[in-house]
Amino acid sequence: MNDAQEAPRWRLDQIYTSLDDRSFSADTESVATDIGRIGVWFDKHRIGGGTPEETTAESAALVVSAIERLEHVFKTQRRARAFVHALVSTDATDGKAATEQVHLVALSGSLSNLAGRLDAFIGRHNIDDLIHLDPRLGDYRHTLAKASTIAGHRMTDDEEALALELGLDGAVAWRQMRDEIAARIPVSVAAAISSTISMPQARSLASDPRAEVRDAALAAELEAWETNEVPMAAALNAFVGAQAKLNRRRGWPDDLAPALFENGIDREALEAMNAAVVGHLPHFRRFCAAKARALDRGPKLNWADLVAPLGDSREISWSSAVSTIRETFHRFSPELGSLVDRATNEGWIDGEIRDGKRDGAFCVPVEGDVSRILLNFNHSHGAVQTLAHELGHTFHNTQLADRTEFQRRTPRALAETASILCETIITDSLLDDSDEQDEFALLNTDLSAATQIVVDIHSRYLFERDLYELRKDRTVRAAEMCELMIVAQASSYGDAIADHHRYMWAVKPHYFSPFYNTPYTFGLLFALGLVKVRRDDPERFIDRYTSLLSRTAMAPVAQLATEFSIDLSDEGFWEAGLGRLVTRIDRFVHLAGGSPHPR
Repeated sequence: MNDAQEAPRWRLDQIYTSLDDRSFSADTESVATDIGRIGVWFDKHRIGGGTPEETTAESAALVVSAIERLEHVFKTQRRARAFVHALVSTDATDGKAATEQVHLVALSGSLSNLAGRLDAFIGRHNIDDLIHLDPRLGDYRHTLAKASTIAGHRMTDDEEALALELGLDGAVAWRQMRDEIAARIPVSVAAAISSTISMPQARSLASDPRAEVRDAALAAELEAWETNEVPMAAALNAFVGAQAKLNRRRGWPDDLAPALFENGIDREALEAMNAAVVGHLPHFRRFCAAKARALDRGPKLNWADLVAPLGDSREISWSSAVSTIRETFHRFSPELGSLVDRATNEGWIDGEIRDGKRDGAFCVPVEGDVSRILLNFNHSHGAVQTLAHELGHTFHNTQLADRTEFQRRTPRALAETASILCETIITDSLLDDSDEQDEFALLNTDLSAATQIVVDIHSRYLFERDLYELRKDRTVRAAEMCELMIVAQASSYGDAIADHHRYMWAVKPHYFSPFYNTPYTFGLLFALGLVKVRRDDPERFIDRYTSLLSRTAMAPVAQLATEFSIDLSDEGFWEAGLGRLVTRIDRFVHLAGGSPHPR
């Protein structure tokens, strides 16, 4: 393990030694070759769109064969893309890796086109008949059902192929440009730390204990975004405009519908969740007001103080963070606890903050049960939560290891379940073992993160909804995007904050995956629901929970939830999860010297 104060860099040589590794070349070449061969096979057997036809044993066998062929390529491609994504994410100046990424994205487009043709072919047949005629398809029932729905929203095969091809020069290129700009932007925070740093480094200063550093970092960040607002707005305009046109051409009722389908969220569940969120926003505003009082920075909370630490602001060493997470995870599940050692010992984690590295955090599956985790560890309580969050994704990947590629395709609604549950058990454990002073600091960290997931993500949802509406008719200028963001933030935070972050639309790459943010709120509140299930039935929970994680792509989200007696269309379920957070807000308000809101 690294020095106690230093976060590690990950090891990638266990995947490939370099981009010049012959294994890497062999894998990328085999992906290209196999895609061509599958395309010829698809043409021969007329795998694609068309009129409905009688379902026969032959057509069922063709579906099985097509799935097996595609899964073989998807598996090889996943390994290569994970490696290149890791290189690009940690070094924005690596031109060779960026070129390889473009190449792999192009191959992914061709592979997606073949998968889409299979969807269209499945849509021409009766699913029950397919499964009856070839029982091997029984474990793919949910995959077949999704394919049938997608088939109903496909253009012709030729149009879909053209859309994917144009996307490489459009949506993909714009996203790549946005990411490269964001990683390369120099941010001058000379007023506080006499330094010009990267955007990820500047944003990490939001949790610095010194108010003058936070203020200077935010001011410098906003100035840097403003300097780059034109290309950032152009990129987002191009992406959103193309998505909106494709959504209409494919017959979706609105721009939200395809995202809900992809995320695995029913509209009824979204409406119930959003209604519960809106009803609880006043409680989060109480938290913001109490935090502002605790910081003695004014009657309203400054944006620069949203994730500021309170109480004991000691730096947490990397080794201490790992040790805390390991011990807590082990009490929850020995399998989960041992995964922490495996991830650290085998070099799965890149936690160091450095120039050229992208902001934020992610976990990417590589192959089998192996993953890689990226985060920017700044020695704060929030960084410990982030590490636990990403290790939760890693644990989920281990539970999917024995599933096939199509059976691993977890919707985002459940993709955040394991990660947020791991965050939650870390926070619960730390609070249980804390004295009042530590409790105040930990509650601040936990509720600051929850405010981001509940309140800030609600504002991002409102912004994105309004952006798509405006973009139907025209491009949206950077200044208008800023105004939309301010209005959305005002709607969510209300009068609890003194200012706004008008460039949050540029900060978050999530807008290049439509309505990507909402599943985080879903994941938090669903995870809190599972915490209650564990508390009520701890003996059986682990087996039921790991079973859920292993089947997250094998049944509708709502159906999996019913196995835990959860009705996602019931507003009361979402209110119960939020109520757990309100209890913590009440405690925080009390410790901050105020009176908790009566309930």
